[in-house]
Amino acid sequence: MQSCEISGDSTDDPLSSGLRRKRQPRIVVIGAGLAGLSAAKALLESGFTDVTILEATDRIGGRVQSVKLGHATFELGATWIHGSHGNPVYHLAEDNGLLEETTDGERSVGRISLYSKNGVAYHLTNNGQRIPKDVVEEFSDLYNEVYNLTQEFFQRGKPVNAESQNSVGVFTRDVVRKRVKADPDDTEAVKRLKLAMIQQYLKVESCESSSHSMDEVSLSEFGEWTEIPGAHHIIPCGFIKIVEILARSIPESVIQLRKPVKCIHWNQSVSKEIERVADHNSDLPEEDKGSDVFVECEDCEFIPADHVIVTVSLGVLKKRHESLFHPRLPEEKVMAIEKLGINTTDKIFLEFEEPFWSSECNSIQFVWEDEAESESLTYPEDMWYKKICSFDVLYPPERYGHVLSGWICGEEALIMEKCDDETVAETCTEMLRKFTGNPNIPKPRRILRSSWGSNPNFRGSYSYTQVGSSGADVEKLAKPLPYAESSKTTPMQVMFSGEATHRKYYSTTHGAVLSGQREAAHLIEMYQDLLQCRS
Repeated sequence: MQSCEISGDSTDDPLSSGLRRKRQPRIVVIGAGLAGLSAAKALLESGFTDVTILEATDRIGGRVQSVKLGHATFELGATWIHGSHGNPVYHLAEDNGLLEETTDGERSVGRISLYSKNGVAYHLTNNGQRIPKDVVEEFSDLYNEVYNLTQEFFQRGKPVNAESQNSVGVFTRDVVRKRVKADPDDTEAVKRLKLAMIQQYLKVESCESSSHSMDEVSLSEFGEWTEIPGAHHIIPCGFIKIVEILARSIPESVIQLRKPVKCIHWNQSVSKEIERVADHNSDLPEEDKGSDVFVECEDCEFIPADHVIVTVSLGVLKKRHESLFHPRLPEEKVMAIEKLGINTTDKIFLEFEEPFWSSECNSIQFVWEDEAESESLTYPEDMWYKKICSFDVLYPPERYGHVLSGWICGEEALIMEKCDDETVAETCTEMLRKFTGNPNIPKPRRILRSSWGSNPNFRGSYSYTQVGSSGADVEKLAKPLPYAESSKTTPMQVMFSGEATHRKYYSTTHGAVLSGQREAAHLIEMYQDLLQCRS
């Protein structure tokens, strides 16, 4: 085995002053989700030996959380592999045999949808009536046509007019309403049903975007999100298997669970502060006290590092960026954090002794007729349930039992999270009775639900481009610190990954994986001479 040193004589080389080449660079990864695990895996496989993952919770996986009840696995977090061609998550699943039991109903080749492809979606009104299938199909075709128009503003550079307020929701509602009202073939009753369906479809869209309302999603940027070609897949044995595959090659000693981070002290230009902090750690070797970065943990341990890869969610950055970094983040990065959007999409699983729905029904969609002319999708606290857009029927029942999966997003999801299980189960049962017109639907025998919004380690489900933000803000969020190209200290002291840092694939698991691999690649390139010498 060869070993070599990089000369420390050159004062122009930021690596020469920041690192002693007799040792490996110390790399700390904050977060053991898909981004953090992907980064650590790539670094270790490339020859880095001093890698540590700090995870605040008692488990790995981040926003992937598969819960096993009986013989079935339910996903509280990530559910779909979105696309196959070139998708690293798909290839991990395929190469490891995770898709062998995926049914045709668990593959979708159309636009990403919350719905199962088996059977028929039942659109029911709050008056207990089912909207005729032909009316639903007509409206769906119209909505999808307008959805395609929303993509063109970014993809074709179309100018956004002032009336739309650069909002996907405002634009969609306005265009669809005008077309529905102008249709000479529909009766007034049918028009009113279609107008009410606009809000239901926008609720579904909000759940997919993890926004409070589509009014908050940027119309000019909406089309930059890129769909990977190929089908979307569910992993029957649980998405957590992807996490386990990534972690398989990472030694257990690398991952420290229940290790929340209090502050990242970066940039040796504030050396007095770093030395003051380091002096409190009596066990710290003298050579480490000049380190470029110190990671201060909640248990008072200070971990010296040359590079830190931060993978925490955008929600955590929004809440904690002022205290999480010292010195504070540059204004440009703070503005990007504040401009970009993240909100909560939660699931509510209800298990019943027997199905009350027909065998052809794949989902129950809630259409409130009194919302035909509504503008806002914000409700009083005691009416949070009106934000539930639908309940999907989980297929096949031989695997899942008789289970419905409900979707709710935005501020109403946070209200739901504060309620106890009994209240949520009772409220959902009353809704189902009301919309199906069947007062005899029993309460579910079991309920399981997510709580991504109120969890302090996540503070939301995934990101979106909020009105006023753009892909450029995603790039600014991902940009490593310090910024100055002429910096004499180690470059890329603090690096950023996670789904919110991927400009084309934000909000996805493959975006998270690719972002972790991206940051690892930067370090591999930086240290390629050292890694080659030690190989």
